[in-house]
Amino acid sequence: MDGDRFPNGRPALVEADDLWLTVPARPGRVNPRDGGARGDGALTILHGVSLRVAEGEAVGLVGPSGSGKTSLLMLLAGLERPTRGTIRIAGTRLDTLDENAMARFRRQTTGIVFQSFQLIPTMTALENVLVPLELAGRSDGMAAATASLDAVGLAHRLGHLPAELSGGEQQRVALARAFVTRPRLLLADEPTGNLDTRTGAAVVDLLFSLQRQYGTTLLLITHDTALAARCGRCVQVRDGHLEDGRLESEQPARPSAP
Repeated sequence: MDGDRFPNGRPALVEADDLWLTVPARPGRVNPRDGGARGDGALTILHGVSLRVAEGEAVGLVGPSGSGKTSLLMLLAGLERPTRGTIRIAGTRLDTLDENAMARFRRQTTGIVFQSFQLIPTMTALENVLVPLELAGRSDGMAAATASLDAVGLAHRLGHLPAELSGGEQQRVALARAFVTRPRLLLADEPTGNLDTRTGAAVVDLLFSLQRQYGTTLLLITHDTALAARCGRCVQVRDGHLEDGRLESEQPARPSAP
């Protein structure tokens, strides 16, 4: 499958079709979204979600807590499997990959930035950034990791542990780690959620600067509409449904039916 193309001719890097995600019931739980209709309390988190993202595009997925936006990110990262539906990243169907192949594919294509930084506490900033390079078998790992930390303004903090860094510095280490392999896709989940306003603004400026510099496709998950508006396109996530506010003329061209 060649995938959809957008009006500017760019191909779709992310293609998600009719994604459903239902998690098993816990004893005594009733799902208010489904009105308990199933009778088993199972929670349907995503309801037939479809999404296209062009190569190099920045898209903001915005919605309140519990709307399903982080669950969608986990599916696109291959960290969870949908109950139904298909996901293609760079033309590869994720459901055709076993866990080992999925891990290799994710290392090759996708960077992830989490709200809680997810740095390894016993490793220095440099060692944290080295991890994806070592997993990829890169022979230039030390030089690449050093350059990546320099790009986020932390060349003077290479030997510091996460506990010795401020929150903003930790998130910059996380950005350096996410970008160090030059992924085609970056998934950022509330990257400023644990930062004060001033520090968060600086981190976001850096995120978009690196995204533009490397031509990375960005999916930014946030509850902050002002932050999402900095992306080229915003998609609302409400109760497990996507609400895309674009004009019909801005939608990607779809293949003709056979």
